[in-house]
Amino acid sequence: MNSDELPKDKQKQQASDAVESTDKQGLNLGSPRERVELGKPLELGELLKLDQSLDERQEVTDLAQTVAELEGKERDLRKKIAALQETHDQLLSEQLSQTQAAVGKLVQEGLSELEQRKQALQISVDKLERRRERIQAEMRTNFAGVSQELAIRVQGFKDYLVGSLEDLAVAAEQLELSPTSYPAEQPKQAKVNTQATDNSPKNTFAEQTFQDQTRQIRNILDQYRTRPDYYGPPWQLRRTFEPIHAERVSNWFFSQGGRGALKTIGSRLQNILIGSAIISVLRSIYGDRLRPLILANTPERLGEWRRGLQDCLGVSRSDFGPERGIVLFEEPPALVQKADRLINQKQLPLIIVDETEDQISLSMLQFPLWLAFAADPEQLYNY
Repeated sequence: MNSDELPKDKQKQQASDAVESTDKQGLNLGSPRERVELGKPLELGELLKLDQSLDERQEVTDLAQTVAELEGKERDLRKKIAALQETHDQLLSEQLSQTQAAVGKLVQEGLSELEQRKQALQISVDKLERRRERIQAEMRTNFAGVSQELAIRVQGFKDYLVGSLEDLAVAAEQLELSPTSYPAEQPKQAKVNTQATDNSPKNTFAEQTFQDQTRQIRNILDQYRTRPDYYGPPWQLRRTFEPIHAERVSNWFFSQGGRGALKTIGSRLQNILIGSAIISVLRSIYGDRLRPLILANTPERLGEWRRGLQDCLGVSRSDFGPERGIVLFEEPPALVQKADRLINQKQLPLIIVDETEDQISLSMLQFPLWLAFAADPEQLYNY
């Protein structure tokens, strides 16, 4: 402490002792008017008219000075407290303003990001809706949603193919057969018919002597291509038949003689469409004697064939079974045994092999009608 502060502390101690002694004595003064009221500040210039000693008056004066100083310090402390409170409130206000600004900025950024995501989602939804409408339009005009065949509709290729078929038809009609050959051919025809009655029906699509049957097949194919009937009777083709399909079916009938392989178009649905057209044509010629036998190595693929044939031919599940209609097989030996029994029963089996079969059993090649779809080595399949 400083030297100036020591007397003050001493004075404070003396004043406190004087107050205590005065309190103990009860301040028994001569009269009530001369009695000092404790707790009331004394004026410095006021003279005490009490019968007190000089020392006591001095102590009371020092006590009054001390009280005045304490009051001044109290005022200073109150001012400092008020200033600190104001500073605290100002800091709180600034922090609150900064927090609100930061929260507002975060909210604005979040809203902006959500708005961008909403716009992106809206664009995606619009694209999906347009794609859905395009697919629905394609499904209404094409076969079972097969969109990869739209290139077939190019007018130049169509005109070329139609012109080629017309030229072939004209050339077939202009063929002149020698009248002298009829007597020689009649015994052969009778012999063939006798064999077909005695043993089993034989296909003669590639022979030139059966022009009526060839013309009948061409008329059926032209009807499927130009005048499709989507609500026709069962076993009649009910789907759009494109020129490329007609070309494959005509090649199988007239070039391969009903026995051979066709290169796959690119999907099982398209292969099923070609197989359905062949089944429908043969059904119109042979009736119930025709028994299609389908070979695929998994139940899932056989299920696709069953659903596709039902959709293309308008048949029901009752038309699939071992004793009637279409029969499905997973193994070649079972199919061969069934085909042998059908031949013995004077029926005509038509064997159709799925494109996933990489090998053909030689025992299936002995039958009069078989069709195998060959996989395209340049195209990958994912079944």
